Amino acid sequence: MKKKYTFSVLILYLNYFIHGIGCSILSQQVVKEKLVSQWGLGLDDVMQVTAIAAALGLGRLISLPFAGPLSDKLGRRISVLIGVASYVIFFVGIAFSPNMQVAYVAAVLGGIANSFLDTATYPAVAEIIYKYTGIATMGIKFFISIAQLLMPFFLGVFAGTSMSYLTLSLVSGVLIAVLGVLAIFAPLPEESASGKSESFLNNLKNANFSLESVALILIGFTSTATFQLWLNCAQTFGKEIAGIPSETVSMMQTYYSAGTMVALVVTSLLITRFKQVRFLVIYPAISAVMLVLVYVIKTPMICYVGAFVLGYAAAGGVLQMATATVNDLFPKIKGTITSLVMIASSLCNYTILSAASKMTAMNVIIMNLAITLIGVALAIFVNVRYGTLLEKAEKSK
Repeated sequence: MKKKYTFSVLILYLNYFIHGIGCSILSQQVVKEKLVSQWGLGLDDVMQVTAIAAALGLGRLISLPFAGPLSDKLGRRISVLIGVASYVIFFVGIAFSPNMQVAYVAAVLGGIANSFLDTATYPAVAEIIYKYTGIATMGIKFFISIAQLLMPFFLGVFAGTSMSYLTLSLVSGVLIAVLGVLAIFAPLPEESASGKSESFLNNLKNANFSLESVALILIGFTSTATFQLWLNCAQTFGKEIAGIPSETVSMMQTYYSAGTMVALVVTSLLITRFKQVRFLVIYPAISAVMLVLVYVIKTPMICYVGAFVLGYAAAGGVLQMATATVNDLFPKIKGTITSLVMIASSLCNYTILSAASKMTAMNVIIMNLAITLIGVALAIFVNVRYGTLLEKAEKSK
């Protein structure tokens, strides 16, 4: 990486620190209670905030098909600025929302913000840290994880100063606005002109997709399912099946976050010695084994161990490595191909979590295992042909 890009990379990563707050703030119980009170609803209506969180996914699905091509056509800087501006509206809109309707629109814009940041930042950091694209993209996950680990601390600070929990949303909006201003002056690498003039459909037509590249995009779906199902349903399993008391079951989240942080550090070291595509098999396989153990043993200890292992193997960068790998195979349309992976991930958020909401905790574990094993099979298929695909990508540059 050239020294002139150090400042730029830091700004791009700090955007994802704020994103880490944005994507988890609506899941915090105290924030939910504050919002329903602000909307004139009762505490019994607190689950309605979940619909607002779902709007983030809707915004991503709406915008990803054109966010990627715009990133390739207009450049990474413009896409970053669009994402930042949308995020400012999201944070301010949530903080001052007088009703659910306004909050819903703000959340859709938050999802759009995420799309533009994804399709600009993933390719940008991969272009800057071009020798280690996997490490570059995992850095994004690292900053998200730091923010989520610090979330209880942030909320505690506002509680201790008798300030509204929604002040965190306002502060986040101000901070990402400052980062947006800095991004205007930060140097970014030039994208190849060949990718700038093509539309989304033309990029897809000219991409020469193979079965292996489709498999990589589908890994965006399976890898998301593994960690999302655990993140959203594991505590219910721990309480109802393993018998963990309500007051301590939240510790599973702590172990999960710790596993994620460890994975990002360890994998960043390993990926300099081994091809990142190999980890697309290894980590989901570890997740599958752990899910079997959790399902069979059903004790509090195995749930805590499972939380750490799933945090490591499922949420520790598989999605980011899949994105980096597919970017390596399609260097001319990185924004567009990133869109496809993220569309698969967003579809997973909607479909899989909707299905899980109608299932028992035991059945969710079974579904998670099945999808994870499909991901392992897809990754093995990609690994068999990866060398040939990479050679073709190099020749097409």
